[in-house]
Amino acid sequence: MKHAPRKRFGQHFLVDSGAIDAIARAIDGRAGEHIVEIGPGLGALTQPLRASGARLTLVELDRDLAARWRTVPDVEVVQADVLTVDFAALGAGHPLRVAGNLPYNISTQILFHLLDFAPQVVDQHLMLQKEVVDRIAAAPDGRDYGRLSVMLQWRYDIEQLFDVPPAAFDPPPRVMSSVLRMVPWREPAAVDRALLSEIVTVAFSQRRKLLRHTLGRWLERAGAAAPFDVQRRAEEVPVAEYVRLAQAIQRTEAR
Repeated sequence: MKHAPRKRFGQHFLVDSGAIDAIARAIDGRAGEHIVEIGPGLGALTQPLRASGARLTLVELDRDLAARWRTVPDVEVVQADVLTVDFAALGAGHPLRVAGNLPYNISTQILFHLLDFAPQVVDQHLMLQKEVVDRIAAAPDGRDYGRLSVMLQWRYDIEQLFDVPPAAFDPPPRVMSSVLRMVPWREPAAVDRALLSEIVTVAFSQRRKLLRHTLGRWLERAGAAAPFDVQRRAEEVPVAEYVRLAQAIQRTEAR
């Protein structure tokens, strides 16, 4: 039975064979690996991942599609909202690889949810709206650089792989898509993630203001432990400097 794409789930099914092959090659699944695919849909990417010999877990919210996948041998199906899924439990202490064409309406929420499980993840190959990927991969001093850039680049090595046009999907979305590789740093800078997020969120909430106007109370908390040029705007500060500021606050308040 033909499955009609459901708008409430943000379903746009990848149908272009060239794009499918390119993503599968980028992932390069191998026997013995455990890959979790978010939103398998009709299986454009699922089939080459199965053929790789990797163990495959599918996270699918749509109950009709989940029921279809339960009839397929050699795959585990988790019917759930991905934002509720415990990826650490899925891995049961073993490394996971993550892949998927994320629903664009909640892609940022999914990325921050996955951030919780970075220690268990080998890599992530994700397709998102190109505008979001541009923001994730952005360097300082550009308009795309922001909270998403800082928080994800702190935890992952980011590589923007290639774009996928709307015509590659059924139905075609109204935006260009892009494929992203994210490899967790094995030894990320040790910092309180909540504190770092708070600092970065405030800094970029008024991104045209100089940081002396927005980060005053954080700089006071850091004291002399964090030499920090406040005559800059949020977009001019590299990831490492935001991390050092948060670390300085932690050290000062631990005394």
